[in-house]
Amino acid sequence: MELSHPQAKIRLKDIEAELERLGAKPELTDEDEQQFDELTREFAEVDQHRRQLERMAALERVRSASTVSDRRPSAANVRTANGTSYGSDGYDADPILNPDSVEQGRFRNPWDLSEVRTFSRSKEEVAGELRARALSAIEKMSGANDRVRSAGTSIIEQFDDSDSRIARLCLATSSPEYLRAWSKVARGRGHLISPEEQRALERAMSLTDSAGGYLVPFQLDPTVIITANGSRNQIREVARQVVATGDVWNGVSSGAVSWSWDAEGSEVSDDTTTFAQPTVPIYKASGFVPISIEALEDEANVTQEVAKLLAFGRDVLESAAFATGSGSGQPTGIITALTGTSSIVTSTTTDTFAAADVYKVDNALPARYRANASWLANRSIYNLVRQFDTGGGAQMWERIGADVPAMLLGRPALESEDMDGTVTAAAENYLAVYGDWSNYVIADRVGVTVEFIPHLVGSNRRPTGQRGWYAYYRVGADSVNDGAFRMLNAT
Repeated sequence: MELSHPQAKIRLKDIEAELERLGAKPELTDEDEQQFDELTREFAEVDQHRRQLERMAALERVRSASTVSDRRPSAANVRTANGTSYGSDGYDADPILNPDSVEQGRFRNPWDLSEVRTFSRSKEEVAGELRARALSAIEKMSGANDRVRSAGTSIIEQFDDSDSRIARLCLATSSPEYLRAWSKVARGRGHLISPEEQRALERAMSLTDSAGGYLVPFQLDPTVIITANGSRNQIREVARQVVATGDVWNGVSSGAVSWSWDAEGSEVSDDTTTFAQPTVPIYKASGFVPISIEALEDEANVTQEVAKLLAFGRDVLESAAFATGSGSGQPTGIITALTGTSSIVTSTTTDTFAAADVYKVDNALPARYRANASWLANRSIYNLVRQFDTGGGAQMWERIGADVPAMLLGRPALESEDMDGTVTAAAENYLAVYGDWSNYVIADRVGVTVEFIPHLVGSNRRPTGQRGWYAYYRVGADSVNDGAFRMLNAT
């Protein structure tokens, strides 16, 4: 506890006022209940600290009275060179002579939310402090490299909402106590959790939508790791990625802004653009990671490995959904989004894919989207494109001996194994998508939840000597502007 005696008394009054406010409510929410319990616990701690300071002061007065000739400064009171007095913990130090008391000491422990003052402060002020603490926590959290810290910082700065839900989640799940507790539970050693670690688990569990499971530590969250280390799913590399805090991501889009030439002194023409409000629903995805008890005991960094497995499995699942997802109970893939729209470009010859079709798709895409466009196709289709130039002439790719180039008609060529790789007669063959992928939105919910299963059982309901992790998270995706794409259909 780092409060001086006057500060302790002020804090006790603040806590009492806040408890009175909560107690006056006819019904408390889960968040109110949690805050009430934390304030009650803090009141006891601060009051104990106040009593300790008073005992120390009384003891010092006794010592001073008995040793008048050998008076010395109190242990709880230090004097600077200019005679300024402040507490030994530096809390009341002069901010000019002792800047550490203000800047460096402000968020020395950013996870200690008991220091956050909510009484007589606006919601925006509290949210601002929580975001600042979350950014400080990201810099201090263990088990993270620079890329993860950079990704976490970007998520907080870009997507944290007015309720600071992402900042609260970061603070609850990135602390050293939570990481230790989660690691113990992950290794089946929950009985070794300390009271401090148990409180950290309880704080984090209060943020989940369901009644079970443990949130993956912020620095191990697959959403953060994928953002930091890049995705094996190439659609993620070019799509617009956002972080959602609710069940649906709501955006704003519009057509091209209309401008006009107007004569001097004349009324401007009506150049109004039409705004739309695209939405991206968020869906639940789940995975399961089994592991033998022997491997669990032998693996030194099991929590890091589990995080990598979760991130890899998530990437594989999403790569198919972002390409061909139905949009029913799962994200809407780009193929599904464009099917039946005016973005379809049919092949020049029925059931035939030829070099002219590649140029035809490029010509069909409006120029305003072409500058930032990328191709997406199966590798088999790219190999067919390379075979168009059998005579070594001026076709699209330089020579068959080279690896598949990263560019097609001067634009990036991305791969998706979930798209059509062959042309089937009398069928729809969606061979390639070309467009500005910032108009395809992937909305992630930060906060992967894991439930630990201590024993897996076989067909006879007897243990198999394995344990497992059941993980689930939420994500959505869809095109918010179909006009920014063209899709080739060889039919």
